[in-house]
Amino acid sequence: MNIRTYENIPSLKVAFLGLGVMGYPMAGHLARAGHSLTVYNRTVSKAQEWTRQYGGKSALTPQEAVKDCDIVFACVGNDADLQSITLGEQGAFSGMRAGAIFVDHTTASAHLARDLYKTAQAR
Repeated sequence: MNIRTYENIPSLKVAFLGLGVMGYPMAGHLARAGHSLTVYNRTVSKAQEWTRQYGGKSALTPQEAVKDCDIVFACVGNDADLQSITLGEQGAFSGMRAGAIFVDHTTASAHLARDLYKTAQAR
């Protein structure tokens, strides 16, 4: 069995939005791989628990979490949740830098994915 190591992967500045059943451990794997993480969760205590366990930082808004990040991961519950963390004054899209990558793990509609793509391209 070939086991991959993370020795040759450069550390990236990463935001992870949504620390539910899937997002919490996914963000943990990124932190253990040596990436600099800022996490956001609607339930602030969940984000604080994650930072106690893995380090990194937590943010009070998606916009704050994504500041200067190379990659932004999202893993939330549904279309409405995804819209709430990406769009609007405090949404991730209002704080992401040009060239940052947005990766969504939400089970969301194809319609919303296309709309978010268009919105991101316009910004």
